[in-house]
Amino acid sequence: MTLVRKVRRSLYATLALVVVLVVVLAGVVIGQGRRPLPQTSGTLEMRGLTGEVEVLRDERGVPHIYADTMGDLMRAQGYVQAQDRFFEMDTRRHITAGRLAELVGEPGVETDRVIRTMGWRRVAEQELPMLEPETRRAIAAYTDGVNAWIEDKGSPSSMALEYTVLSLSLPEYRVEPWTSVDTLAWLKAMAWDLRGNYTGELTRAALQGRVSDSMLAELYPGYPTSEHAPILSGKDWRPDPERKPSSPGADGQGTKGAKPASSSAAAHPGATTALLDTAAAVDAVPTLLGRGEGIGSNSWVVSGERSTTGSPLLANDPHLGVSMPGIWYQMGLHCREVTQACPMDVSGYTFAGVPGVIIGHNRDIAWGFTNLAPDVTDFYLEQITGDEYLRDGELRPLETRTETIRVAGGPSQQITVRSTGHGPLLSDAVPSVAAAGEEVEVEGRATSDYAVSFAWTALRPSTTADALLGLNTASDWDEFRAAARDFAVPSQNLVYADTAGHIGYQAPGQVPIRKAVGDNPPGYVPAPGWDSDYDWTGYVPFDDMPSVLDPPEGLLVTANQQVTVSTTPFLTTEWDSGYRSQRIRDLLEGDDKVSPDKMARVQLDTDNGLAPALLGPLLDVQIDDPFTEDARGLLRDWDGRQPAGHGEDAAAAMYFNAVWQRIVALTFNDDLPADLQASGGSQYWQAVTGLLDKPRSGWWDDRTTAGVVEGRDEILRRALVDARLDLTRQLGKDPATWQWDQLHRVTFRHQVLGGDGIPAPVRRLVNSGPHPVRGGSATVNATNWDASQGFAVTSAPSMRMVVDLGDLDASRWVNQTGASGHPFSDHYDDQIDAWLAGRTYPWPSSEDAVRESAQDRLVLTPAAQ
Repeated sequence: MTLVRKVRRSLYATLALVVVLVVVLAGVVIGQGRRPLPQTSGTLEMRGLTGEVEVLRDERGVPHIYADTMGDLMRAQGYVQAQDRFFEMDTRRHITAGRLAELVGEPGVETDRVIRTMGWRRVAEQELPMLEPETRRAIAAYTDGVNAWIEDKGSPSSMALEYTVLSLSLPEYRVEPWTSVDTLAWLKAMAWDLRGNYTGELTRAALQGRVSDSMLAELYPGYPTSEHAPILSGKDWRPDPERKPSSPGADGQGTKGAKPASSSAAAHPGATTALLDTAAAVDAVPTLLGRGEGIGSNSWVVSGERSTTGSPLLANDPHLGVSMPGIWYQMGLHCREVTQACPMDVSGYTFAGVPGVIIGHNRDIAWGFTNLAPDVTDFYLEQITGDEYLRDGELRPLETRTETIRVAGGPSQQITVRSTGHGPLLSDAVPSVAAAGEEVEVEGRATSDYAVSFAWTALRPSTTADALLGLNTASDWDEFRAAARDFAVPSQNLVYADTAGHIGYQAPGQVPIRKAVGDNPPGYVPAPGWDSDYDWTGYVPFDDMPSVLDPPEGLLVTANQQVTVSTTPFLTTEWDSGYRSQRIRDLLEGDDKVSPDKMARVQLDTDNGLAPALLGPLLDVQIDDPFTEDARGLLRDWDGRQPAGHGEDAAAAMYFNAVWQRIVALTFNDDLPADLQASGGSQYWQAVTGLLDKPRSGWWDDRTTAGVVEGRDEILRRALVDARLDLTRQLGKDPATWQWDQLHRVTFRHQVLGGDGIPAPVRRLVNSGPHPVRGGSATVNATNWDASQGFAVTSAPSMRMVVDLGDLDASRWVNQTGASGHPFSDHYDDQIDAWLAGRTYPWPSSEDAVRESAQDRLVLTPAAQ
């Protein structure tokens, strides 16, 4: 036998062995991946049930549950959600308890330090006994259902593929029983990502002393009420003149002269380090619902008089982070006979780990959420001397507690949490702060360090869980408002419609009352913690919060814009700038009657609201450069749309957004701290729109060019040139071939296994994308991107729904990814294509419609005792 033949035979043998190993390995992976998939048909015994429960799933795996008692309904919900999403639930409870390091090891320690410092779980533990008995019973039954599933599955590897992967490095991990507090702690995470104002507050503090007061005002202009209508007009709602104002000085400007401007805490020496380290602590918390300026929502409702159906129509699409699986879980929860003892007949979107439905409809009413984003957080600069802090001229003892962080695969770590009367010292959560804090003299006393405490409404126990279940069972406006009264955090815009033909709006939530002190609006910059004049004095009473039933124009649009022109009560100065809300209103008012199809089409609108203001100045700038002019020509006939695919609009949208990214960087980032770079969202749209009329504003000057003072036209010219070069390098020399969705793409990334540190084969298994998408930041179809990071989508519509109150079974919905959290499930990603294309699915809710659409039927029976 020749040498060549021997080598060839050897190679064939080796190749055959490799093929066998690959096949075996693939079989093992597929076997492990399919092992956790749930039983969805037949009969299954379940511990704790008192009667049979039926689980019907449609072709996308969305479950509808039917039971005779509220207890059995909640038990089955816990069981079914655990079937589909338990690893997600387990990850969330580790994060919210400050125990992520127990699941993922050392990478979770920094997150745990921050969460433990705030004490999310400690607050949830205090909330549980405050809830109504029926709420506690519902959560307890839900918890029993989750634990019945945990007992049935036994080992972690039979629960989720993720546990099998993690066991390679963390073999000792064991799943703990679910608790009611696990559910309540998740509500803290929801409130964290939907709180308002904190980024602006820290940015303004960092800019004090770096830019002039006039430049700061240009960066944060007032809401453009004359161009972008608030949610409620003066005809719809105004404060009751007979009621005493709940927010003294709540004109949004404070009481000028009450305190000198120099009393601003951020102006004190040594404050900047502590404030920036606090920003680092805030960033250490993982994105759960989403983060950044694009976190918001669209929701609107039209009355029967304005609809083609003769009944109200309600639309909602919350703009949250993109993830795998998606944030929402679709399901229906039905008492077979609706009674006072078993009052639930509801379907919609909920969170895995939470009983009931968060957004959706029951047989009588429908509701949607958008983020109100009032100012519910304040940072206080505290002067610390040893284990004391300064308060109205006296030193008071800090409250302290010790927390132990257990780390999988490593030694435990201990931290000391310190708190003042305002809240925990969040700056302590960053290990470098203690060493980095600058010492300062405090009114002639011994040297003192600065630290930053954190006041947040969600760190005070509340009864939001009562509100969520109350919304599920409300049958009219009065019951809806009664439920909203308990909705403490996060404060939301609630839109309402019912089958009797009414529409309405309610702003709920705990909004702090602050004294009007100094020249700035309340909460504008971090406050001096040593002065009690800056303390909260209570919360705005619910009856003082904006509300309306059946507004005369028969239309309510909420898209995070200003709620009302009234400044009483004071809510915030930092509304979304209103480009989305006004576009929605304009589109709806363009038709005498609005159809359900029109509601869905509006959700997909991609019009760029900045284009009308910016295109003129860009086209007027003198350019003697044919290469750049070749690209600028794309903008001359552009209509502002940002579509997917090929075409002149797609090319123009790509160039416009690239120019905008450059404008943002050239105008703002030379003045902003490195870790607070400009995002380019709607706040910057509004700021630049104002700056276009101020061609010599200090913002246009580039600090990095010594001896040269730039103006508006020079920055616009440089942006046009630089964007042309950027896209030539990335997409090619011919501008006509550029497409917006070549760079504007979305990746649905697994929170634990989807990151860059995970092997590529695992990432490919659990992630989906990148996918090309239409839309952009601050558009109705809000596929937001951050100008400081690139064009990739950072947040987007997390779901879309249109509810027809005249025929609930004619309602439509779509989720962002799929019902399942199991990568090997057919329902892991089976809604992505529809979501990307803007399609929706039928949303059956009546029993007849649900049964007609059912593909699987599982009967849960009481287990033998």
